Amino acid sequence: MIDPTSRYATLEIASHTTPQGRELRYLRRRFLPQARDMQVVAQATVGAGERLDLLAARVLGDPLQYWQLCDANDAMRPNDLVARPGRMVRVPLPRPPG
Repeated sequence: MIDPTSRYATLEIASHTTPQGRELRYLRRRFLPQARDMQVVAQATVGAGERLDLLAARVLGDPLQYWQLCDANDAMRPNDLVARPGRMVRVPLPRPPG
């Protein structure tokens, strides 16, 4: 079961049947949104030693929503967002998963 607030929550579940007749189920690919197309409501400064989940809890109210910060900042490697204290991070308007 996928959590309803997960970035994968709205993805379609697909299946593939192997030549041996076994059905394999998987999630369809999630395409990353373009940060330039997202509505930003604030910017946050990364604190010394701050982890991405703690930043998400501070600015979005939920540590599991760190993926929204990643999307809003075109972060392909999530920990890069918090690697440099003092960095300004775009905080998006919270949106539904998908």
